[in-house]
Amino acid sequence: MGGDRPKQLLSLGGVTILQRSVDAFDRCRQVDEIVLVVPPELATDSASVARPEGTPVRVVAGGIRRQDSVARGFDASSLSSEIIVVHDAARPLCPTELIVRTIEAAARHGAAIAALPAQDTVKQRAAGDDRFVGRTLARQCIVLAQTPQAFRREVLAEAVGLGRRGVEATDEAVLAERAGHRVVLVAGDPMNIKITTQRDLSIARRFLGETMPARVGFGYDLHRLVEGRPLVLGGVRIPHDRGLAGHSDADAVCHAVADAILGAASAGDIGRHFPDTDPRWKGASSIELLRAVVDLVRSRGFVVVNLDVVVVAERPRIGPHTDGMCKAVASAVGVDPDAVSIKGKTNEGVDATGRGEAIATHAVALLRAL
Repeated sequence: MGGDRPKQLLSLGGVTILQRSVDAFDRCRQVDEIVLVVPPELATDSASVARPEGTPVRVVAGGIRRQDSVARGFDASSLSSEIIVVHDAARPLCPTELIVRTIEAAARHGAAIAALPAQDTVKQRAAGDDRFVGRTLARQCIVLAQTPQAFRREVLAEAVGLGRRGVEATDEAVLAERAGHRVVLVAGDPMNIKITTQRDLSIARRFLGETMPARVGFGYDLHRLVEGRPLVLGGVRIPHDRGLAGHSDADAVCHAVADAILGAASAGDIGRHFPDTDPRWKGASSIELLRAVVDLVRSRGFVVVNLDVVVVAERPRIGPHTDGMCKAVASAVGVDPDAVSIKGKTNEGVDATGRGEAIATHAVALLRAL
């Protein structure tokens, strides 16, 4: 997800992702206590940790791996607990009914996980060359595991013990299976998505009907064309007899886009952050500077939604290179290429740009709050 905060502390519908996950269990009458396993730096910072309204809660520091964190959470749970449920805090839209179903299934069978059937045809990569399909798997035999995952206490104890003896697994159900227990499948919920990427967060916000605040920024840049310099625009080297003059690679597209992004976040301009008096930026790749700008605004709580760019140049023709520029800029700012528009215009022979002495770029950026 990037940013300077754990994703579980990002806002979703006015509360944190973590708080929403906790609330689902707080509402569940079968749950008698909640153990929150959090990064060590948050374990003593109660202001940053979600709090249930009525269910007793313990907060413990997690470990390096998921299974280490689950083991610590297990150690902190009450010995009187008959069923223990493990849930990803990054699944904030888990219905309470799903928690109930998983608990009831674990009580009957010992171990249970929420899972969804595969809707698409499932392909396995070829061994030795994962660019190719190795074989097609029977879709009806495939499920996509979710959480919650629930276990009788003694079953999870065996699973945790196996993990502590060196067996590694992606979830507790795998450890339970390797310990010899059968794990029953419970019908999951399509809304119970795991928030891993910015796109997932956007989907969750749409599920909640949430409209995130948007910020618009405008950027402009102009560089003279001179001999002896390569022409770089939007991270693409374009064949031409002259290039743009500047301290860095003088990529006017990236500079205008960077200024638009910084402006939308009220974070100054590219000259403030990468001054042409600093030798560190001499000849620097503007695509890399653009990546740094995106990291900066992300640390301030914003991400780029889309970009619209106009390149004003008499020569060379910009059109043949716009697809490559869109892909390079999109990669730098962390959006899909179809969220970036770059188009070329001429100045009809007017002024220095029209005489072919310079290239100018205008850019508009739309940002949204995390």
